[in-house]
Amino acid sequence: MADKYPEIFVLRHGQTEWNREGRYQGSLNSPLTDLGKRHARAQGEILQTKGNRALPVFSSPQGRTCQTAGIVAEILGCDYQTDDRLVELRLGAWEGLYEHEIKAGWPKVFAQRDGGVGWYFANPTGETYADLSARCSAFLDGLTGPTVIVTHGVTSHILRGLWLGLDLAGSAALTGGQGCVYHLRGGQQIKLGD
Repeated sequence: MADKYPEIFVLRHGQTEWNREGRYQGSLNSPLTDLGKRHARAQGEILQTKGNRALPVFSSPQGRTCQTAGIVAEILGCDYQTDDRLVELRLGAWEGLYEHEIKAGWPKVFAQRDGGVGWYFANPTGETYADLSARCSAFLDGLTGPTVIVTHGVTSHILRGLWLGLDLAGSAALTGGQGCVYHLRGGQQIKLGD
């Protein structure tokens, strides 16, 4: 897979109000917290120290990612552009709910939760793995050189998994987090920052 796609730097948006509250966002949105803004600044500084000022920056058009991308782009002294293919997994009826509400409404699905992102695709009202994978593949296929990508938790897992040549289980098992940068080059992923 190392030769299929160019080098990428993948960032998840910083912490949001709903992340802090334990609410599921999907295609809904909440603003970055102060910690989330610090996450974004840390990501920008990581990229700056790697000398990535001239790379194109693509972001999901959702508010939390645009907020993050704006902070990162300001540090890098560049602009960013949005791409609809980078939006977060659509969670259907789960959007806006707290974890305990999902557990109460979909106990059999919730029982599949294992700490990874794979269980999200058992959601009977949400977007499928095939749909998200197709969006992410189309985005990766269009890249012509090294790129910075600002996206979301589940979308980041699938995007990075596709780049690495992993199936859903392998993609779901990848590490996640806010405030760090995943650098994918030469067939490998390296986590930069916390």
